[in-house]
Amino acid sequence: VQLQASGGGLVQAGGSLRLSCAASGRPFSRFDMAWFRQAPGKEREFVAYISQSGGTTHYADSVKDRFRISRDNAKNTVYLQMNSLKPEDTAVYYCAARPSWGERTTDKMGDFGFWGQGTLVTVSS
Repeated sequence: VQLQASGGGLVQAGGSLRLSCAASGRPFSRFDMAWFRQAPGKEREFVAYISQSGGTTHYADSVKDRFRISRDNAKNTVYLQMNSLKPEDTAVYYCAARPSWGERTTDKMGDFGFWGQGTLVTVSS
């Protein structure tokens, strides 16, 4: 499956952005999806996960209650709604996919074999 992330940009602290990740090439509904991010000088880290059905989600503690992951299987797209953004949210955001494991969540990069190119989010203070 090919993944194309978009929606990044520059936003002030406290603002919102919605990232999108469009999938193509294989049946999107058979894939669990996730967002990861990598800040300058830091390792890539987990942000959010959603199961193939959309029925199970999981978030990193640092974004819980501020970010929301969702998907539209009819549009082959997964979204990340980011609210109350902070300067420490500044990073390149990557979407990732894996063939579904049912409703079993994961936050491990190694569990995902398909990656998008990343979209940059910059939050100014």
